[in-house]
Amino acid sequence: MDVRSKREREKRIVSEMIALYCHKKHGTKGRICDDCAALDAYARMRSDKCPFMETKTFCSNCRVHCYKPDMRERIRGVMRFSGPRMLTVHPVLAVRHVIESKREKKRMENQK
Repeated sequence: MDVRSKREREKRIVSEMIALYCHKKHGTKGRICDDCAALDAYARMRSDKCPFMETKTFCSNCRVHCYKPDMRERIRGVMRFSGPRMLTVHPVLAVRHVIESKREKKRMENQK
């Protein structure tokens, strides 16, 4: 998979997780609130600027966290909430993420 499609997939998954979080936590329907839209825009911008996209699977596996501390805490909250729920909303994406995360962790362990 080329870097551009990895970036696009990463952004799509994060956007889906933010939307799920927003719908469940903020009660929005068919759109996301301004606060979650700002988080989504920030996450997309960080993904576009990531110099490590060629060697990682997802931001959650990255050893360099380039988010500002407050945004990092916000995105972690979204991931903790949305991650398990993705199994019922987008099972293929969720299972693919688990498999690729395990591969990436194993690859990182083998490099040590």
